[in-house]
Amino acid sequence: MRKKVVDGVSWVGKIDWEIRTAHGKEYSTHKGTSYNAYLIEDEKTALVDTVWEPYADEFVANLQLEIDLDKIDYIICNHAEPDHSGALPALMKLIPDTPIYCTKQATMSLPGHYHQDWNFRPVSAGDTLSLGKNTLTFQPIPMVHWPDSMMTHLSGKNILFSNDAFGQHYAHELLFNDLADQCTLYEEAIKYFANILTPFSPIIKNRIVDFLATALPVELIATSHGILWRKNPEQIIEQYLQWCDAYQEDQITIIYDSMYNSTKVIAETIARGILQHSPATQVKLFHAAKADKNDILTEVFRSKAVLMGSPTFNKGPLSSLSALLEEFRGLKFMGKKASAFTSYGWSGEAAKEMLAQLVDAGFTTTDEGFRVHWRMDTDERAKALQFGVDFASATF
Repeated sequence: MRKKVVDGVSWVGKIDWEIRTAHGKEYSTHKGTSYNAYLIEDEKTALVDTVWEPYADEFVANLQLEIDLDKIDYIICNHAEPDHSGALPALMKLIPDTPIYCTKQATMSLPGHYHQDWNFRPVSAGDTLSLGKNTLTFQPIPMVHWPDSMMTHLSGKNILFSNDAFGQHYAHELLFNDLADQCTLYEEAIKYFANILTPFSPIIKNRIVDFLATALPVELIATSHGILWRKNPEQIIEQYLQWCDAYQEDQITIIYDSMYNSTKVIAETIARGILQHSPATQVKLFHAAKADKNDILTEVFRSKAVLMGSPTFNKGPLSSLSALLEEFRGLKFMGKKASAFTSYGWSGEAAKEMLAQLVDAGFTTTDEGFRVHWRMDTDERAKALQFGVDFASATF
């Protein structure tokens, strides 16, 4: 069933309440998601994007209830990723000659996914397509977050179909930001940026600046996932510019794993030391093997500094920490400080190994880490407390 966005523009996507991971198993979707597709009906009719492949038949069947498919004059494919384009094969079987407007890169990635030579119409920045009273303007945004990505602006209605920019994985029947829970919306938006878009922050900032330079008015941002921004849509653009700029809050995140609670006690003691030095600082602790990976990465994105703790196991950290350190390297967090700690029995290389990986991931280390042989005694608890004080002092 279609949902009205504005006169002449309808949402015709799919709300997925059940999904709990996206990008395979890489991204947790506690709040579900949506695959947003839009139908623009003017003198000509354009369909903007489709839905994920598992819902392709449902999408096409529902679309047929809303419009004679032969009346769709144009398809706009802002992005070839299958959660955007997955219904194209089912749709194109019924309207095979309909032109698909997309970037030049998408004319390679779409056939790569679906092995079909459809009627592609590659576009460049500033190219336009008249629908009658309203005009589409295309704005490629390569590496936000794929090379084939683009945004599409609808004049007259002043809608920006923003693709993966400004979205969230958040299922909501009422579509719009002013009708959503504001805390949940913000949390899902920052999680989306932190886990998916952070590696491209400098590029995203430039792409936003490029779009703003076009002076195309924006009264509504129609995202590819989650909530649409109709009340003060500038707020999410401004937020993205902040997130792109080595974003930090007054927070230190401690991430640890522990075999017999020795490393856990060290983490909690260091946390008390941090708060002793900086009582107003937000300090968050996560057990790496128990907490959700993407939630941890979101908190790292927010933080000024990070502490990693693990017992030494096979001359290094436990696998839960190693996996997160690899995520750090890929996400390219900027301007953050770090250190590491370990509890060990026969050797104590874990802290040194984690420090090296933190440096490789772009963090600035503040010291040589903290090591405890076996479990802490009274003197070592005092040293751990002081380590927290010193780490906070080096951070702020």
